[in-house]
Amino acid sequence: MAIDPEDTLTLALYWKKQNIGTKRAIWNDFLKGVCSYKTLVVSFKRFGLLILLISLCIMRENNRKAHPVKFTDSTDIPVCLNKNAKHHRTMRGLAAWGRSAKGFYFGLKLHLTVDWNHTLQSVAFTAANVDDRVPFLSLNKKLEGLFVADAGYISEQLSALFNTDKRILLAKPRANMKKVATAFQTFLYNQRMRIEWSIRSLKLFRGLVSSLPRSLDGYLGNYACALLAHVIA
Repeated sequence: MAIDPEDTLTLALYWKKQNIGTKRAIWNDFLKGVCSYKTLVVSFKRFGLLILLISLCIMRENNRKAHPVKFTDSTDIPVCLNKNAKHHRTMRGLAAWGRSAKGFYFGLKLHLTVDWNHTLQSVAFTAANVDDRVPFLSLNKKLEGLFVADAGYISEQLSALFNTDKRILLAKPRANMKKVATAFQTFLYNQRMRIEWSIRSLKLFRGLVSSLPRSLDGYLGNYACALLAHVIA
């Protein structure tokens, strides 16, 4: 028996809202004896694009009523343990070696922008070795306001392109720079925990990071479901 799109969407939200570890647990709770486990997995893969489109539509609505102050950052998304990276084939071609505050990892990088009220405004996925400054313009091209970022976004070219009458970028100065931040800028830099909260929520409570999928569609579907659960309050 096939699973309807509406039921698939409901199960996906339940899966991520309740932070349930595996899809098999969802099948055991609701669908065992009704359909096969494979049917559930196929449904998540089939409607993964629809789930992502719904998330993007919600974020577009968030853009319309966003707070003027926004925060941009990135976070690591390992796709497997480092010891398994050499033999990992599913995400090979998309994933790469990168480095985070925790050390080296093999996977992707999630770039995101949230506003003052923790509302997700925009997301982008890249390989782990992509510089944070590369997707910044495309990530925020439809947004306006004051953008606060860490020192990883310091770039004369980026500042020249982004600092206009509708957009201003404030990148935190590095410790070895002569530039001194004003009291107001320091206050804004100290508010970056607002985006760190969103990152923490996606990882700890929405199951964004996983090495369980066995196909490319499985990985992408997992990310889409985690984003949808996060943007739906």
